[in-house]
Amino acid sequence: MRIANDANCFALSEATDGAARAAQVVFGVILGTGVGGAIVVDGQVLDGCNSISGEWGHNPLPWPQDGELPGPDCYCGKTGCVETFLSGPGIVNDYVRRPPGSENRARHGSGSSIQASDVFGRAEAGEADAVACVERYTDRLARALAHVINIVDPHVSVLGGGLSNVERIYNEVPRMWNRYVFSDSVATRLLSNAHGDSSGVRGAAWLW
Repeated sequence: MRIANDANCFALSEATDGAARAAQVVFGVILGTGVGGAIVVDGQVLDGCNSISGEWGHNPLPWPQDGELPGPDCYCGKTGCVETFLSGPGIVNDYVRRPPGSENRARHGSGSSIQASDVFGRAEAGEADAVACVERYTDRLARALAHVINIVDPHVSVLGGGLSNVERIYNEVPRMWNRYVFSDSVATRLLSNAHGDSSGVRGAAWLW
């Protein structure tokens, strides 16, 4: 029997015959209810001696800006983890919170009644608060992925999960991460997955 987590299976699927097919080093990203990651090198999942390779979601958001410290509480017991900013619930919480210095009450109703897709939809419609929230989100995603590029330097970062369906991410994030990556140019490609929700199951089959 072979067992791997969903992010590892997703990354393996996309690196084998998906969006990142034939890329030597692939960073697979899950952006959904949580934030997961995995690294595939030459078609093999990199597990690491602690079996936590690629777990970028529980590192602090890099290059924190005003209002981002100490950051939201994370279920792992720390604050300001990448997951608390970049998950679906993370962007909803950011949208409904009042900005620092204002009254401590939520805007736009209860976060439980709003989905991440609603925030992006409202931004597309021109709502000022949603536009600002999405701009923060894309910059935070650019910073978080730039941090990975600085360490792993993948040929491809491929996104999965519900938030991977947001088209503007693929245009804006690579433009933004240039200011954070320690290089004069960035050749890493940011791609959407090829196999959708089936990619994790397909990756599990590829474990053999």
